[in-house]
Amino acid sequence: MIDSLINYDIELLLFLNNLGTTTWDGFWLFMTNKYSAIPLYVVLLFLCYTYYGLKKTLIIIVSIALLIAVSDQTSNLFKYGFKRLRPCHDESISHLVRLVKASCGGKYSYFSAHAANSMAIAMYFGMLFKKQLKYFLAGLVLWALIVGYSRIYIGVHFPLDVLTGMFFGTVYGFTFYKLTTFISKKYIKN
Repeated sequence: MIDSLINYDIELLLFLNNLGTTTWDGFWLFMTNKYSAIPLYVVLLFLCYTYYGLKKTLIIIVSIALLIAVSDQTSNLFKYGFKRLRPCHDESISHLVRLVKASCGGKYSYFSAHAANSMAIAMYFGMLFKKQLKYFLAGLVLWALIVGYSRIYIGVHFPLDVLTGMFFGTVYGFTFYKLTTFISKKYIKN
């Protein structure tokens, strides 16, 4: 069963990855770059301050820092626990993978920290602003899906890496949102 799942995962990677063209490479490289989201983070910080004030914004910043740390460390725990090679490091398929950027990244791939972190941020802030901004969660989830797909497109993660990362990101984002809400209501007066 596990072997079948891994074979399907490899086939799906090769199909999706080889759909890429040089015309779109620049866009997907931009989307996969962690610094490309800085303008989004600035907007999120501005919205926090606008809707919640300074004290709650500081709690949100601390929560997000802890959220990303937990998400990253869980990803590393899985990567070094499962030791699944990245597609570009797996000699049995690396010649079939369209590697878009010069560097392949670390040795192991399962699961994608990019996918986990972007989905965690999407879930956290989407839930945080659900009352003020009607479609914000949907927009942020779309952004996270694009970031996740970019990891497949550039050839550094399998689809299962991305899906698992998104699952953990969703769980962590929602959990940290609930914790932030609880702490804010209990300890911060408006």
